[in-house]
Amino acid sequence: MINTIAIHEFKSLFLSPLAWTVLAILQAILAYIFLTQVETFNLIQPKLATIEGAPGLTDIVVIPLFSNAAIILLLVTPLLTMRLICEDRRNKTLSLLMSAPISSADIIIGKYLGSLGLLLILVVLITLMPLSLLVGCELDMGKLFSNLLALMLLVTAFTSTGLFMSTIAGHPTVAAMGTFGVLLLLWILDWTTSMNDQRSELLEYLSILRHFQNLQSGQLNTADISYFLLFTMTFLFLGISSLNKDRL
Repeated sequence: MINTIAIHEFKSLFLSPLAWTVLAILQAILAYIFLTQVETFNLIQPKLATIEGAPGLTDIVVIPLFSNAAIILLLVTPLLTMRLICEDRRNKTLSLLMSAPISSADIIIGKYLGSLGLLLILVVLITLMPLSLLVGCELDMGKLFSNLLALMLLVTAFTSTGLFMSTIAGHPTVAAMGTFGVLLLLWILDWTTSMNDQRSELLEYLSILRHFQNLQSGQLNTADISYFLLFTMTFLFLGISSLNKDRL
């Protein structure tokens, strides 16, 4: 049943004009950023050749591309997940779905996988841009893989947050604003700790940005990977618990 719900949700999002519009705009912005970074690298390459231990193509082009992609996904994910549950609730289709012999966990996981599938397609399209450089250049494949992994884990966390907010919101707009607010707060926690003289280990651990940047640097620490997995599982559990209340 999870597969059926996931496929249905993926098709609904894939055929949605909003999804295509958002993805097209996002891809255009990132393509512009990518080409700008490549041009910048070409301009400074003669100077870099004279510097020992200078940053390479991966540091100047690939890492900034994935960093910008993460920020844009922070804005885009709430728009793509805002209708997952609350729209069904408003259209009275959620009550029909819940009257069937389907558990709340199946509904949440199915919708989560369906929406995640669309966003992972975007991650693949983003990754194809730096891979195109392999035709005539060399890349640090280790750093490229770590950036890909970091962005995939970030998307899984963002999607679970958006799905949870959609279960508790009464309107898609409210769900989108709530998702953006939560993600933005967790994103800037690292900024607030760096601005204060007194560091908080708890705030540093809760910061999405810190764990994302750790993975971007090429350091595949199990603590960072575990953070994203725990983050995702927590919001999925909260979504299931919230949906169970609708059955009461």
